[in-house]
Amino acid sequence: MDLSLLKVTAAEGGIAIRVRAKPRASKSAVRGVDDAGALEVALAAPPVDGEANEELVRFLARALGLGKRDVRIVRGEGARHKMLHITRIGAAELRARLAALLVP
Repeated sequence: MDLSLLKVTAAEGGIAIRVRAKPRASKSAVRGVDDAGALEVALAAPPVDGEANEELVRFLARALGLGKRDVRIVRGEGARHKMLHITRIGAAELRARLAALLVP
């Protein structure tokens, strides 16, 4: 996966990334970057009653070594395409930490 394709923009107090959520996976995992520059994330939760959103925030926070308060959905709570605001990490560090999650 080429993480250089991931679009990361500066946002007030942090960075913003687009995510394409794929709920109902057997386990939560980073799957890659789509053609539009969004991070594809498989989620081990159904898209019911906000469960997939909670799993997305919990999974990414833990995977990036951040607190849940540092990862927030700012747009697209009811859609597969979401915008996340992440604090306490920069774009280069985000890509490095995501790269460490990938299995060769």
